[in-house]
Amino acid sequence: MIGASRIVNLASVGRRTMSSAKFTLPDLPYGFGELEPVISGQIMQLHHSKHHAAYVTNLNAATAKLEEALHKHDVTGIVAAQQAIRFNGGGHVNHTIFWKNLAPPKKGGGEPPTGDLKTLIDGQYGSLDNFIATMSAATVGVQGSGWGWLGYDKANKKLSIVATSNQDPLEATTGLVPLLGIDVWEHAYYLDVSGFLALHKCFAVITLRAYFAVQERTRGLRQEHLEDCQLEGCCGAPPGCEEVKELPALTRL
Repeated sequence: MIGASRIVNLASVGRRTMSSAKFTLPDLPYGFGELEPVISGQIMQLHHSKHHAAYVTNLNAATAKLEEALHKHDVTGIVAAQQAIRFNGGGHVNHTIFWKNLAPPKKGGGEPPTGDLKTLIDGQYGSLDNFIATMSAATVGVQGSGWGWLGYDKANKKLSIVATSNQDPLEATTGLVPLLGIDVWEHAYYLDVSGFLALHKCFAVITLRAYFAVQERTRGLRQEHLEDCQLEGCCGAPPGCEEVKELPALTRL
């Protein structure tokens, strides 16, 4: 279940400067078993504490190798480290988004979209059911391992459903701002079913809301919205979005 304020807060992905603090595994905003019966506590614990943790460990190792290769002007080492950073860094970013997309019912999980996101979904896909069917088809269509994504196209101010391979991060590879990611790697579901995890189960724990945590990467979205939002009633706020200005921690599409 995706929580109202759980759309992409990348501050918790962690920052790391050269030769300084390491990336760390973020805490889950709920208990391992709170998403049951949709996702079992056992798979959540393994997914977070084993698989995501491995991406973090390997990312730190890869960045250390990159620093060493840069210091030695070792181009081969630099290229090798960058490949490892793309994979493990993508895994870290993607899973950090994934955890914040989910929430138990008591924290807003399973609620339908409202406001601007509902308007966008209805306008582009006709209904929530059609959107779910479209995103499910795109996600099931991933060959091998990867992710199904709902992203926001800032240039065209539209939603976009895409799939990415392996651990490729959405924004770095497509330019789309990630709103919702569905993990298609087998480690996300292999203990729950013998085959692919039915996507309706995933949507049962997802709450789609048009909110973003305002971080550096989404600051541009917020500014664009405030500049464009001049009509009465936009976001339920007076002209100029004074309500949004007074709530710097959150903004809408």
